[in-house]
Amino acid sequence: MPGAGSPVDLLKQFVSYLAVERGLSKNTVASYAMDLKGFFAYLLEKGGREGSFERADIVDYLNRMRVSGYSTASICRFISSVKGLAKYLITEKMISEDPTETLRNPKQWDRLPKALDLEDIRKLFSTDMPGETAIRDSAMFELMYSSGLRVSEVVMIKVNDMNFEAGFIRVLGKGSKERVVPMNRRAAEKVKEYMRELRPHLLRGRNSPYLFLSVRGAPMTRQRFWQALKKLGGLAGLKISPHAIRHSFATHLLDGGADLRSVQKMLGHSDIATTQIYTKVTAERLRKSYADHHPRAK
Repeated sequence: MPGAGSPVDLLKQFVSYLAVERGLSKNTVASYAMDLKGFFAYLLEKGGREGSFERADIVDYLNRMRVSGYSTASICRFISSVKGLAKYLITEKMISEDPTETLRNPKQWDRLPKALDLEDIRKLFSTDMPGETAIRDSAMFELMYSSGLRVSEVVMIKVNDMNFEAGFIRVLGKGSKERVVPMNRRAAEKVKEYMRELRPHLLRGRNSPYLFLSVRGAPMTRQRFWQALKKLGGLAGLKISPHAIRHSFATHLLDGGADLRSVQKMLGHSDIATTQIYTKVTAERLRKSYADHHPRAK
């Protein structure tokens, strides 16, 4: 988004617009200013591009509000304020696309990320997949769970991004931010098997830098990945999504004692508040386990 000076300057311009051009009451203008002041302070704290923000910044800030215990009413009010700001920026031709267009109100959010338990993960990965691309699909799914990758990151992995000797993958995440994440031995062996047994046949004598290929030798797409995972889930008797695999990765790491900062880095979250949502997941799982198994819990 093109800048408008510092975030403080942008806030002043917007408040002036609300008061002078839209003629809103002092209380309404004050509410907008209060809602956005924290957001702009957050942008300054991030230290990125001055006076600029994207949808990802808004989402990260909303997650911070959520983890910090803000009420649903407060979060809804902020969403309304930032949507008003976006409309102003479009009117002033500072931006061409609305970063708030697909924002949902808290009532539409899932309360917690849905993670599979370990038994379901074992069931999923022990299910036999039919078809000529089974080796490829198995490698993709193992790698996603092994390293907590987004679908977009899996399909964009290049052969040169894989470091089997060190056990790491170079990943290009949101905002073209590069990070290095570990992969486990099981996933590495699955990928090696795919590269040895199937990938050359998919290439048909051609070259491609991308690791995972379609039956036509083109780079895999997110849609094809989702279809393959849905098919596997059906065979395993599980309702599954790519997000569930990534959520399971984070939840199982934290359940096993991993520290929050390490999980944040592996997931590629710019704000630790986004990662902290998973601590609520693990807390819920602990409470449920206690309630189910402690003889005096009921």
